[in-house]
Amino acid sequence: MLVSVGAVGTVVALALIASAETLFSAAAVDRMHDGPRTEYDRELIAQGVGNSVCGLLGALPMTAVIVRSAASVEAGARTRASRVMHGGWLLLFAVAVPPVLELVPLAALAGVLLHAGWKLLPARAVATLWRTHRGEAVVLVATAASIVATNLFEGVLFGLGLAVAKAAWETSHVRVEEVWEGDELCVRVVGNASFLRLPKLLDALDALDALPHGQPVRLDLGGLRHLDHACLTALEGCERKRAPLPGREGVV
Repeated sequence: MLVSVGAVGTVVALALIASAETLFSAAAVDRMHDGPRTEYDRELIAQGVGNSVCGLLGALPMTAVIVRSAASVEAGARTRASRVMHGGWLLLFAVAVPPVLELVPLAALAGVLLHAGWKLLPARAVATLWRTHRGEAVVLVATAASIVATNLFEGVLFGLGLAVAKAAWETSHVRVEEVWEGDELCVRVVGNASFLRLPKLLDALDALDALPHGQPVRLDLGGLRHLDHACLTALEGCERKRAPLPGREGVV
């Protein structure tokens, strides 16, 4: 039934995977040319309308594919007419000469897809990504390996799960560093200070109670990428607790 949990889950999963694949493909194609940029909202609306029509006709879901888009760009395509012509040629061959298409080995088609996809991200780029953003490189390699080992749908879904887990880890990660600069203690807070890491932040701030009252302390928040209300309240409480004595510096 269309209203069953399994059917709804499949629809949602296909919508997420197809949308992600389309957006990734559009972003990759935009880097390959100097022409007009992709209108992402328009692209997703068109894909949604097209998939609705495909569902009514009993056809397979549609999505943007980087291999065909890259082939069009490399062939010198300049306008959106190339997409229509590409689809027209596919329809013509599928209707006119289906026996000929059946003669093409699936292994050959898979090899062409792998070759075209690998050209978009050469080994040198992967090595550079590993040196600069190791977490992103792990997600990339794990997603590619998962696609090869299973299929595109499950591989992309696995990659999205890894990316979400990585983002959640980075969002909940904060580091507190204490550095003495002469007679002044500099407390640096780096990362994302959210309520998930509030106990760690409170422990680091409570350790300042061991310092003599009026000891110059400078709080450096320049390394913070995110600061939620709970952590901000904790920092303000520490500032009030270490209010400077007359003529002395306190928490800055």
